[in-house]
Amino acid sequence: MRQPIILLFLLVLSSSLFAQDNNTEAPNYKKIEKAIKKKKSEYYYPTLFARFQEGDSSLTLEEKRHLYYGYTFESAYSPYSRSDYEDSLRSIFEKEELDVLDYQRLINFTDSILAEDPFHLDAMNYQLYASEELGYIESFNRRLFQLRGIIDALMSSGNGASREEAFYVINTSHEYALIDILGFRFGGSQSLRDHYDYLTLAENEAGLEGLWFDVSPCLESLSGMFDK
Repeated sequence: MRQPIILLFLLVLSSSLFAQDNNTEAPNYKKIEKAIKKKKSEYYYPTLFARFQEGDSSLTLEEKRHLYYGYTFESAYSPYSRSDYEDSLRSIFEKEELDVLDYQRLINFTDSILAEDPFHLDAMNYQLYASEELGYIESFNRRLFQLRGIIDALMSSGNGASREEAFYVINTSHEYALIDILGFRFGGSQSLRDHYDYLTLAENEAGLEGLWFDVSPCLESLSGMFDK
């Protein structure tokens, strides 16, 4: 079976990268860190995260940005870790057709992955797919809000057309998710230039050769692993 890809946001995003609202802003990690650690702050991280887990649709864009980029200051942040449950997912998608039990297993495995990495976009996407097939409307809506919140934060950081307008990501897997969401296809080449990832795109109507991503938190986390 062909794995489902994230297409939901093509319904709410413009068909072209350049049709985005130009009012984007790079995250200020120092200010975000300071804000999420203040207990009386509206951005206090434990409160924000609990609202996110509950699927609170009243989260503002700034709260979503503090939630997503603020996760880099949590002890659980590990952008290069890989869940053992991903192999379990792969075994499911190797089947020609899925049944009810397979969809339930998809939900169970993705729940486990998201317990380890709450911003795992692929796991969210697979769970949306399974929840829709099973008719789990409440679960579907909660995950949809969570996924949309992460994408809102990502899209608010830039447009990817240049280094100066790079998308800011906290996990390199989010680069490929954004490419799908924007309606592009990966061109097959990735290169790291300073603290930027540059991913080429397949031929597209926008005429874009590639997209830029700031991956500073990922590299800092990797550096910290080697310093231990």
